[in-house]
Amino acid sequence: MADVHAPFRFDYVGSFLRPDVLKQARADAEAGLLSAEQLRVVEDVCIRDLVKKQQSAGYAVITDGEFRRSYWHLDFMWGLNGIEHLELDHGYFFHGEETTHGSAEVSGKISGEHHPFVEDFKFVQALCDEHTVAKQCIPAPAQTLAELFREDNGITTRKFYPSDDELIHDLAAAYHTVILDLYEAGCRNIQLDDCTWGMLVDDGYWAHKMNEGVSFEEEAERFLTVNNLALENLPQDLTVTTHVCRGNYHSTYACTGPYDRVAPYLFARERVDAFYLEFDDERSGGFECLAELPTDKKVVLGLVTSKRPELESAELIKARVAEAAAFVDRERLYLSPQCGFASCEIGNKLSEAEQWAKLAHVRALAEEIWA
Repeated sequence: MADVHAPFRFDYVGSFLRPDVLKQARADAEAGLLSAEQLRVVEDVCIRDLVKKQQSAGYAVITDGEFRRSYWHLDFMWGLNGIEHLELDHGYFFHGEETTHGSAEVSGKISGEHHPFVEDFKFVQALCDEHTVAKQCIPAPAQTLAELFREDNGITTRKFYPSDDELIHDLAAAYHTVILDLYEAGCRNIQLDDCTWGMLVDDGYWAHKMNEGVSFEEEAERFLTVNNLALENLPQDLTVTTHVCRGNYHSTYACTGPYDRVAPYLFARERVDAFYLEFDDERSGGFECLAELPTDKKVVLGLVTSKRPELESAELIKARVAEAAAFVDRERLYLSPQCGFASCEIGNKLSEAEQWAKLAHVRALAEEIWA
């Protein structure tokens, strides 16, 4: 039986490039040419094939590659009761590119019963073998909270939730319900994907927020509170990790800034077992911030980029792991790409073959570094 406790010495974030047959099936379903049932058959076939490739690559964890989603975050939000699909007249503005226009808005009191991701997880769980465990990736509660106040979304949110306290309580409770339902379905490995901390360290984001009269400390406490409330009183054998991202869309990014300012909140106080952190370029800053981590927390160093096909220098990666080990014990360090390969179905600008070459490189590096 495989060790269920993430992270693993060589690991990955969770999303994979969608194969052409799946992209076509989703387009046909959108056009009314395929039923939901027919689309799911195609998804099932593609996910089975993906899992076989994950297992063949020697990784201890399997995911569905987020093949049933359009977005890494919004599809989950739309599955909560009291939140609905919304299309804005523009997307998120990344560096050099605008994303598609999806968003989420409150339509009633929020709760988490009967979330569709639970059935989706059962399909992946059934594909585990004796060497692998299934991981479920979902956006962090803070990410949903932020989306509900994205631009004019906050006007609708306040109609149903005049105060933050009630909203944070209901949102955390909804997440708690989904997490326990996933646990009952056999899940022991949940990853909270979270761009909110990447936003908080970005100067451009703060130039906008300060005009709204919000302080950094208030926003950081708000995000930390909703995340930690959702994680209270969970089963002891459930591992919860978090991935902190600065945006990953079609090989572009949204935010820039080191972790230093959020480290006393995120690293020191969030109730997760491990952190998957971007460190693939200068936008992420140095490793000094890792000194804020309690000694029981683990760090997955995202030193290999998922945005470009070129393979990183082995000597450079080894040197950077050594730098990080000055602040965190080497045995609490792990290696992965900095993000998924397709946070949205458009995917990053590399081929499937290049995606698997990246993962083979991560494995080879980890096996050499921690030989």
